Amino acid sequence: MDPRVQAMADVLVNYCVGVKPGDWAVIETTTALSEPLVAACVESVLKAGGNPTTSFGSEMSRETFLRTASQEQLRFLSPLARLSASEADVRIAILAPANTRALAGIDSEKLAIFSKTAEPIMETSMRRTFEGTYRWTGCQFPTSAAAQDAGMSLRDYDEFVFRAGLLDQPDPPAAWQRLRERQQRLVDWLSDKSEVRIVGPGTDLRVGVKGRTWVNDDGHLNFPGGEVFTGPVEDETEGVIQFTYPGYYLGREVTGIRLVFVRGRVVEASASSDQDYLQQILDLDEGARVLGEFAFGTNPGIQEFTKNTLFDEKISGTLHMALGRSIPETGGKNVSSVHWDMVYNLRQGALVTVDGQAFSRNGEFTV
Repeated sequence: MDPRVQAMADVLVNYCVGVKPGDWAVIETTTALSEPLVAACVESVLKAGGNPTTSFGSEMSRETFLRTASQEQLRFLSPLARLSASEADVRIAILAPANTRALAGIDSEKLAIFSKTAEPIMETSMRRTFEGTYRWTGCQFPTSAAAQDAGMSLRDYDEFVFRAGLLDQPDPPAAWQRLRERQQRLVDWLSDKSEVRIVGPGTDLRVGVKGRTWVNDDGHLNFPGGEVFTGPVEDETEGVIQFTYPGYYLGREVTGIRLVFVRGRVVEASASSDQDYLQQILDLDEGARVLGEFAFGTNPGIQEFTKNTLFDEKISGTLHMALGRSIPETGGKNVSSVHWDMVYNLRQGALVTVDGQAFSRNGEFTV
């Protein structure tokens, strides 16, 4: 086994979710391609005194279900999913795509219903996380499909994934502690501020954040970490943003996304491709047109766009915002079955001011 895989498992189990003796740890993966990491996680969980349960997904089975299921069947929520979300102490979710476009041909209405069905699971997970009774993390195992999306060879993508997780450092947990301290300085500075403004190519947007909590993502909730985020005030987003990078949601790519906000809601949305899909997601429920998250990417090991939101939202020198559901620990109140992260590159002439003071210029923090 590649020693970096075992190192990643040790970080996931002992640093990200902190498995304790007696914990029920559910280890889920989207395909069997990540079996080396799953096995390494099982070993690490056992050594920590936990009780691992593994779950292997299948892209072919999921696609077959979505193509064939009736609307009634799409609305069926598995009791196993409910049990895991409500009873497990720990969840490690591993992405390992064999085909990153496996769902590209699925009818968007079916995808929307499927997403809506999972809303209770999301609610339970977020509530328990906020209460401190549930610890989870999501990560990516390097696969050829993900490497192709990133425009890399599998060898280069391996290096990218392990570098993004600071696993190339002599002591990865210590490296994450250093990043946590750097990010905490940003969180402390932002904690009493009221408004963020972004001015850049195609963009002039104001986001209200008064009274909301900024969170330091130091690699515990998603791995890799590397962002500071908050939940915007629901009716205080105003202006326009032209996203630099394509948006990805439920296996679909939408390019050239442009959103106009008035009193916190998207009132105008356009895209260079798949605009109908963008509109369908925005119309999915009442909260889908409201920002649920606003964040700055800070991970020094991520510099390039790879068409994978897990990494792209943490690119150093970017910001991202999510339409839809708020994250409870931020104080956000928006409710939706949608949580769609979209990334904006600050490194191409953008200025970010906070309460009128320069905060970031061309992607470099100035405070």
